[in-house]
Amino acid sequence: MPKEEKTEDSAMTEKPRISIPVYLIVCLFGVGSWIAINGLWVELPIIVQQAPEGWSLPSYLAVIIQLANIGPIAVTLGSVFAPRRVSTKVVIYAIVTVGTISCMFLPFFWKHTSFLAGANHSTALLTLTFLLAFVDCTSSVTFLPFMALFSAPYLTSFFIGEGMSGLLPSLVALGQGVGGNPECHNVSYVNSTVVNGTVRNITEYHNIYVTKDPNFPVEDFFWFLFTMMLVCGLAFVMLNYLPVARKEHISIAKASVYKAVPNGENGYSTCGDCIEMGSTKTDSSSNTPTSSERDIDVLVTKKKGLSRGDYIYLLCVQAWVNALSNGVLPSIQSYSCLPYGNTAYHLAVTLANMANPLACFISFFLPTQSFLLVGVLSLAGTAVGAYILALAAMSPTPVLLGTGGGVFLVVFAWISVVGLFSYVKVTIGSIFREEGQRALLWCGAVMQAGSCVGAIVTFLFVNVFPMFQQNDPCDL
Repeated sequence: MPKEEKTEDSAMTEKPRISIPVYLIVCLFGVGSWIAINGLWVELPIIVQQAPEGWSLPSYLAVIIQLANIGPIAVTLGSVFAPRRVSTKVVIYAIVTVGTISCMFLPFFWKHTSFLAGANHSTALLTLTFLLAFVDCTSSVTFLPFMALFSAPYLTSFFIGEGMSGLLPSLVALGQGVGGNPECHNVSYVNSTVVNGTVRNITEYHNIYVTKDPNFPVEDFFWFLFTMMLVCGLAFVMLNYLPVARKEHISIAKASVYKAVPNGENGYSTCGDCIEMGSTKTDSSSNTPTSSERDIDVLVTKKKGLSRGDYIYLLCVQAWVNALSNGVLPSIQSYSCLPYGNTAYHLAVTLANMANPLACFISFFLPTQSFLLVGVLSLAGTAVGAYILALAAMSPTPVLLGTGGGVFLVVFAWISVVGLFSYVKVTIGSIFREEGQRALLWCGAVMQAGSCVGAIVTFLFVNVFPMFQQNDPCDL
């Protein structure tokens, strides 16, 4: 009997085995979560040079991305009011298909413009951006619930892939380059006119700025995004139908995670079901969780440890940080960087985009729940953000213009503000994660509210009440 008990205990504590092929497939699936929007954003240093919106294009994209949150809102409402009719798998198939087709259209139509409201606008680019943002925002409330089919180690692989969705396009964009900074060339034009029967040639001189082509065109970069979305879709199909992947699915009967639906598929996609995943069942003869329950990843653990003041403080910080990082600062990034040249803008966008997954990686190994540290880092990020805003307001002649120090400072500022705010957001999210469903709900709500308000307000200051100015390099 003692030997049997020892064997049973060892089986209970044994870590679940993982399949390397499935682990890699899950990672590829996670890459498709935000790669479209991340890729589109790191391509802006090239696109703004050709788009009719010019430097104000990022402000348009920031608002469009916030409007695309109707996707996750619709899925969440459907899961609450009609849970049996909302299938996570069907939604994922739909959004991955839309994302793949939209990326396929980008190389052909991103330059197409239309005359609206008295000006030319990149209607095709803006429309496709909305579709891609709709896909990526909706993936936030569908991809993770689908991963509940797999044990905890595969969830780690998914998060690695999600981090790569920001890293991969940044690396590709760094390899692409922007062709360097524009150069001002004096070009002469000869106009022939007839005066009193005599042909006279009049020479006119104009200054134009010329930028060398990047290492490969924008169209090739968009084909890369199409390929990655296609890979994400194929990975999702394999996770559902590949025999080696189906073997890794957690038994519904053992996990007691999934709600029963007529077609037998998992129909949840809200945090409420994450709470159910976190609940454990105990053996009828003991208070110790069974071995199958120990394999279930506890995504959300209910815990009551925050006071009302703590909640309000963290929610306010989260709203403020997201308003700056997702709404205000991205909208004016071009105005803060482009006066220093295309190269400065290119480095600021790509390296800052890489700082986001790096900050999340650091928060995994160096987590904290110190409210003081959250406040200090938020203030530090706000100070750096204020410097960036000041540069944008002084555009087209910010401080240290034409110096290497100015370029270094603006690039370093963008890397720092993204890194600091990313760490703060992850930290606050981790704190609320331990407080249960309602805390996460409020956390998500203030994040979206802050981002939306920041994007809309900045859009007004950029386009309706112009406080930021664009320049021609030859005018300096």
